[in-house]
Amino acid sequence: MKIAQIAPLWERVPPSTYGGIELVVSRLTDELVRRGHDVTLFASGDSQTLAKLQAVYPRALRLDPDIKEGVMYEVLQASQVYQQAAEFDIIHSHVGIWALPLANMVSTPTVHTLHGIFTNDNSKVFSLHRTQPYISISDAQRQLDLNYVSTVYNGIKIEDYPFVAQPQEPPYLAFLGRLSPEKGPQHAITIAKQAGWRLKIAGKVDVVDTEFFEKEIAPHIDGQQIEYLGELGHAAKVELLGNAAITLFPITWREPFGLVMIESMATGTPVIGMNMGSVPEVIAHGTTGFVCPSYEQMVDMIPAALELNRQGCREYVENCFTVTQMVDGYEAVYENILKERTPKNGLIHALKTSLGSIASVK
Repeated sequence: MKIAQIAPLWERVPPSTYGGIELVVSRLTDELVRRGHDVTLFASGDSQTLAKLQAVYPRALRLDPDIKEGVMYEVLQASQVYQQAAEFDIIHSHVGIWALPLANMVSTPTVHTLHGIFTNDNSKVFSLHRTQPYISISDAQRQLDLNYVSTVYNGIKIEDYPFVAQPQEPPYLAFLGRLSPEKGPQHAITIAKQAGWRLKIAGKVDVVDTEFFEKEIAPHIDGQQIEYLGELGHAAKVELLGNAAITLFPITWREPFGLVMIESMATGTPVIGMNMGSVPEVIAHGTTGFVCPSYEQMVDMIPAALELNRQGCREYVENCFTVTQMVDGYEAVYENILKERTPKNGLIHALKTSLGSIASVK
């Protein structure tokens, strides 16, 4: 198949530090190339990929202080893709609403992976284009009436996450993610203090979250019980998760997937998460962690989480959340969409032929 992958421009593919969508796109794109597909990746120019790379800007927008209107480059990217649409069998978008209007204007089908949540504003746009094919990354994500063709869970390369049989001493809790209200670092701090545990926090602070970080997080960072490690690269991130006794996932929103949960479990570290969004689909309750109805119960479940089998956490990810399984799911979607399209195109061709014959007789 000739496949176009459209990635967000704000981070490179794969991301140098934080960037869940871009990591998924990277793993998907490279594995499709390994399987023999002809893949073109539309992403920032500093991306690294086995596919053909096309870019409208030389580097990730988030890292360029000169970028004032990122939306302009997102429009340029969408235009670039759909001007070449006829060259592809299928287009796979990971950029949300930007691709929707243009997808209706070409004959090449576009499938959209939904990586975020629905808001009052974007729901209006998605609803206008509800018949286009959508892939959810968890069943819990399906909060809007759209044409869902599959749920495909995110996957990781298990070999990139070394297994750690015993956590580091003295033990600590880990939090990894954007330092924003919806990810819940403020609750991770409260949980650690109530339980009397050390907490290591890592993640980026977006401009919109600067005030939140300065008011709700920074005052608690003492370098002793509460440590902030900054925004980590892959190796440091894996070390943080693997050496932790438990990873906390105290979200306050309907998480669409939560890649950090499977990254943690892959290293052997169980996860305690809030019962919101995808969490019950990702954590095997009582086996690889605990799904809790309150932040208070997250504190209470720490002793039980310490008794969980770390090898069992690793095997769970191997069985459910690998790149192989993810790409199998996406390939199946591509094939089904193209199979459905072929008979329709054949019918259109036959109709045109018949009309041409009638016209010639007249």
